[in-house]
Amino acid sequence: MSQNFYDLSAKRSDGSAFEFSTLQDHVVLVVNTATKCGLAPQFKGLEELHQRYKEQGLQILGFPCDQFAHQEPESDATMATTCQVNFGVTFPLLAKSDVNGPHTSPVFQFLKAKAGGFLNSDIKWNFTKFLIDRKGRVIKRFSPTTAPQAIEKYLQKVLKS
Repeated sequence: MSQNFYDLSAKRSDGSAFEFSTLQDHVVLVVNTATKCGLAPQFKGLEELHQRYKEQGLQILGFPCDQFAHQEPESDATMATTCQVNFGVTFPLLAKSDVNGPHTSPVFQFLKAKAGGFLNSDIKWNFTKFLIDRKGRVIKRFSPTTAPQAIEKYLQKVLKS
């Protein structure tokens, strides 16, 4: 497992590589998402944060996940369009990823190792969020029910540091 956030990469929904080295000096919010989840309205709040803070260096990355009650039935090819049409999402949505189990993506292996959860490090549900500072350090893990607006005060602090 990588010890450096910027050494990681993931696949975009079109199959191309997204190298995290391009995120150096950015504040990053990583979220596991699902279009059919009851928490999907959070896409709107995440997009509002993206629009408000992208010029200050915020990058939100959505990682669709179908591990929780089959709530991401969309294919990689249609998921980004669905999120744009239904929620106005313009931040990057990467290829579907496992966040738990034997095929956990290296990104979520790294995040869970740096910021464990309640009782264990497993992701409990869609819309778990991880805040990473400009040096690639995981600052805080937020529960699925934490609204994007509640994260804003943490974002502001990390963006200023």
